[in-house]
Amino acid sequence: MSSLKHSARTSRGFTLIELMIVVAIIGILAAIAIPAYQDFVIRAQMSEAINLASGLKIKVADIYAHDGTLIAMNSGAFGIPPASSVTGQYTSKVEVAGGVITAVLGNRANAKVFGQLLTMSPFETTGSLIWKCKFNGHTRYVPAACR
Repeated sequence: MSSLKHSARTSRGFTLIELMIVVAIIGILAAIAIPAYQDFVIRAQMSEAINLASGLKIKVADIYAHDGTLIAMNSGAFGIPPASSVTGQYTSKVEVAGGVITAVLGNRANAKVFGQLLTMSPFETTGSLIWKCKFNGHTRYVPAACR
């Protein structure tokens, strides 16, 4: 009978220290995972700006192929849509000035990139254009397509 009483006392559950250790481990994992997830979300928001700008890259390249110049290419001219009409969930506008495409992050974009500019600049080579991407914020938020 004494062995039955002894086994009933040893299976009471977790001690306070064991629970504190589990809570500490969960806290450490959360401290690592939340910033990484936030960076992932911001890169996804940046991808929207890149996609919107990429649609205009085709238009700029077509006009360049036809006219041979980038100088007069601005939003609202040559069939390029006005900047305020090219928007997205995280992009407040995408404008073209002299062939350079600039996407402004806004609307519902994360505060770390809100108001930042993503610029795609064309460089003329023998009869074609090469595009360079630049972001005026922290480079860790830029998706691989723009690095």
